[in-house]
Amino acid sequence: MVPDLRRRATDLSELMDAPDCDPRLLENTYAQFAAVNAVFSGWHGIYRRGIRPLLSTTVVTRVLDVGSGGGDLTRALARWAARDGLRLRVTGIDPDPRAAAYAEALPPMRGVEFRRAFSAELVRAGERFDVVVSNHLLHHLTAAELGGLLLDSEKLAPRSMHADITRSLIAYAGFGILTAPFFHDSYIRSDGMRSVRRSFTPSELDAAVPPGWRAVPRGPFGYVLEHDAGVTDA
Repeated sequence: MVPDLRRRATDLSELMDAPDCDPRLLENTYAQFAAVNAVFSGWHGIYRRGIRPLLSTTVVTRVLDVGSGGGDLTRALARWAARDGLRLRVTGIDPDPRAAAYAEALPPMRGVEFRRAFSAELVRAGERFDVVVSNHLLHHLTAAELGGLLLDSEKLAPRSMHADITRSLIAYAGFGILTAPFFHDSYIRSDGMRSVRRSFTPSELDAAVPPGWRAVPRGPFGYVLEHDAGVTDA
């Protein structure tokens, strides 16, 4: 039975977020994020369009990945830049000690670091980056938390790109069908279906975010919420 997708299901929570969730299933979920995100997140295209043009062969560009989870996006950005011969340092932050421990236990990668932290802590410390990114984070947030993240993003970097899922029937059904044969030993499929139900639509976000932010649709499954301090609204 298809749930009502007309409104965000903010009463739902993802199983992996529970403090007493199964640690084996959680670790498998972190490990499988790379495969899932390679298919559904579209970050290689976002990197080519929005990050690679900012990079240099001589000057290090700093990217902050907020809510980095298992670290797959943090590491992928560094890997793509290195493959392109460009200098990039990516810092992944996540306040969940389980995510931080998983990411920090991965083999070291040049240009990558992980910290257990909230974005607000980096703001208070006066840190600065060139770009702030996140992947599939926004749907986890309350209205107040979303506002706080966007304000932190503006203070931390002149450019931000927060990618997430679009709540729609095609996203819900597509994710369910495509993942049905796989991911039986993790929270990937169950939480992915919940994520779609919790997600915003681009029009909902455009009505809720501060001036200077815009939700750019990215196919039927997702969008990128973007901010560029050098671009003013028309």
